[in-house]
Amino acid sequence: MKITIPYLIRSLFYFSVLSVTLNGCKDKEKTETSAFDQADKIISDIKIPEFPDKTFNIVNFGAVADGETLNTEAIKKAIDSCSNSGGGKVVIPSGNFLTGPIHLKSNVNVHLEEGANVFFTTDKEAYLPVVHTSYEGVELMNFSPLIYAYKQNNIAVTGKGTFNGQASSTNWWPWCGKDSYGYTEGSPKQSDDHNLPRLRTMNENATPGAERVFGGGYQLRPSFFEPFECQNVLVQGVTFTNAPFWVVHPIKCNSVTIDGVTVNSHGPNNDGCDPEYSKNVHITNCTFNTGDDCIAIKSGRNEEGRRINIPSENIVVENCDMKDGHGGVVIGSEISAGVKNVYVRHCKMDSPNLERAIRIKTNTLRGGFVENVFVKDVHVGQVKEAVLKINTYYGIYANQEGQYIPSIKNIHLEDMQVENGGKFGILIKGREENPVKNVTLTNVHIEKAKTPLSVENSEPVVFKNTTINGKSY
Repeated sequence: MKITIPYLIRSLFYFSVLSVTLNGCKDKEKTETSAFDQADKIISDIKIPEFPDKTFNIVNFGAVADGETLNTEAIKKAIDSCSNSGGGKVVIPSGNFLTGPIHLKSNVNVHLEEGANVFFTTDKEAYLPVVHTSYEGVELMNFSPLIYAYKQNNIAVTGKGTFNGQASSTNWWPWCGKDSYGYTEGSPKQSDDHNLPRLRTMNENATPGAERVFGGGYQLRPSFFEPFECQNVLVQGVTFTNAPFWVVHPIKCNSVTIDGVTVNSHGPNNDGCDPEYSKNVHITNCTFNTGDDCIAIKSGRNEEGRRINIPSENIVVENCDMKDGHGGVVIGSEISAGVKNVYVRHCKMDSPNLERAIRIKTNTLRGGFVENVFVKDVHVGQVKEAVLKINTYYGIYANQEGQYIPSIKNIHLEDMQVENGGKFGILIKGREENPVKNVTLTNVHIEKAKTPLSVENSEPVVFKNTTINGKSY
């Protein structure tokens, strides 16, 4: 056969196309397999705190396990003694201990032995003076969180005991303003002008943090456990119940491990775990049975988040059990500094009271971005509303429209089995100005979804070996 110049050109062209295609497939395969390799690297880089082999039993500092004696000072003395001697373990033995807030210090592990029950007093004066904390993505001076650490390193709360916040329809919860949580008409509530509206205005005006004083005389509830600007944090084995507000809230933290924790708390805003402005966070082997989102990843509200500008990133959630809650793994709504690199795998989500499995929520006041979310090997028994919900019109307050168009891209679900998908299999409501981009479902099988798909202002969702109600997409 005579080989002509045009033939050679055509052959070289086809070979080039084939090479690019094959290399593209290899790159794509590499991307898919390397996503969770990166999750493994994040976990391996997180430093688990270690402590000297010294113990400080709170009973030796005057604590009494009668459920009535206030042990705040005894616990403080034990923590101070432990810290001053270079660190170690502060032991809370079996028994019922009443206390005010517990403030952790560097190199201290507060350890609850099996049978230890720590009850936090209902006397709100015990949570004063105010400390530097945060409420719904806005920093302020407020009641101390029940367990608090400020700018400490190498801290832990471990053991097999229970922390009981004693929040109820007569303590903390009524301030949310809902009669289902004990609120009565005419009582003070968080939406009163001197509470949240005042804090929102301070946020808009960039009021210095030291001037944002609330606490006594105001109705903004404290978080349960809040490490604030801490390094190397461990929460392991313990149970949290009856929380006033958000339960585990690492804010501006780096290197956080939450392992084998149970959150069983159904009050208002009782999110299970809310990493905010935090990075390198590992949430594993936990059970969440909550009155709000099981896990909600955040990064500040509106102007505050944009000023601080610290994205939450490198967050791995695995081997967790999500029961009741507004969402299993949620990103938002306080998200103005953005969230990236979130990995979820080997989890179970199942409850008639679980609203969604994976949820992203923001609006044009929050703005922010979400990118690189990978979900793999998650079994969903039942959800009420949707398996995946992306909503850029989120709002439960007044007007939520502003000038900050959110950016959401690279959301990947893989190897998921859903027995009952609820109202929607996939529910996406993006913005025309910046549609949701690069959403993929691979080996996802959803049954009993009333409406398989509802997608607005999004690039076409890419389906690979995926079925909804038995139909291939």
